[in-house]
Amino acid sequence: MLVGLKEILKMAEDGNYCIPAFNVYNVETARGVINGAEELGAPVILQFYSRLVTSGVANDVAPVVMDMAIKSKVPVCFHLDHGAGVCEVIRSLRMGMTGIMIDASSLPLEENIAETKKVVELCSYVGIGVEGELGHIGKAVDGAENATSEYTDPEEAKKYVEETGVEALAVMVGTAHGRYKKLPVLDIDRIEKIKKLTNIPLVLHGGSGVPDDQIKAAIKVGIRKMNFSTDLCYSFLDACRARDKSVVGIDLFMTEPIKAVENFVKAKIEVLGANGRV
Repeated sequence: MLVGLKEILKMAEDGNYCIPAFNVYNVETARGVINGAEELGAPVILQFYSRLVTSGVANDVAPVVMDMAIKSKVPVCFHLDHGAGVCEVIRSLRMGMTGIMIDASSLPLEENIAETKKVVELCSYVGIGVEGELGHIGKAVDGAENATSEYTDPEEAKKYVEETGVEALAVMVGTAHGRYKKLPVLDIDRIEKIKKLTNIPLVLHGGSGVPDDQIKAAIKVGIRKMNFSTDLCYSFLDACRARDKSVVGIDLFMTEPIKAVENFVKAKIEVLGANGRV
C-alpha cells in the first residue's frame, strides 16, 4: 500500500525501530526491494536520486514503482532523495511521490532554512511531508565521514526544525555516501542530543558499510530512516556480472540480480528491526 513519509516514520517512532530506505533505479531493483519487504512484513521506502528526475529517467520508471507500491502488501513510501531544488520537487510531486527531501545543506544555515521552508510550504498544499538536511553529507571517497567540522550542530538543528517545519532531519554524524576507505564511527552522543532537542525522526544517509552494532546503537537514540544505495547497486551489478552469458532471455537473466537485491534488502530490514511490523 502506498503511504506518506509522515505516516511511515510514525510507525518507526511508535515501534522504536528504523525504516529502511533503498534507492532504486529500474524495475528490477524496485522489484527486489518490494519482494524482500513483503517476505519479511516490513514497511519500506523506495526512493529516487534527484538526478533521475532531472535526467528524465524517472518519467519512465516512476509509474511502475507507483504501481508496485500501491499493490504491495506492506506500507511503501515513494520518496525523492536529495532533491536539488524546487523544480525537482514539483516534478516529483507530479509523479506521485509521497515523500520529499530537499537538500540545501551546502548553503549557510539561514539560506538552508529559507530554501527548506519554501519547499515545506509547497508540499503542505498536497499533504506531503518533507525531509531536510543539516550538516553536509559528502562522499566517502573524499573522506567526508571524518570531516567533523561538517557534523550537525544540535542547537542549529533545533533552530532549523523549528523554523522549517520538516517532518524528518538528515544529520551528519559520521557517515558519507559511497564505499568507505575505513569503517565509519558514528557520533552516537550527537545523535541523542539532536533527537532530544528536535523531537522528530532523524535520518542517517550513507548506510552502506556501517557496522551493524553502530546501526543498532543509532536506532536506539533516534534514527528512524536509514538510506542504502551503494551496496544495493553492488548487489545488483555483481549478480549481473556473475550471470552465465548463455542466458539470453532478459527476463530470465534478471531473475538472479533481482534475487540478489532481495537478499540484501532482507538483511538490512532485520538489522534495522523493521521485520514483522506489518
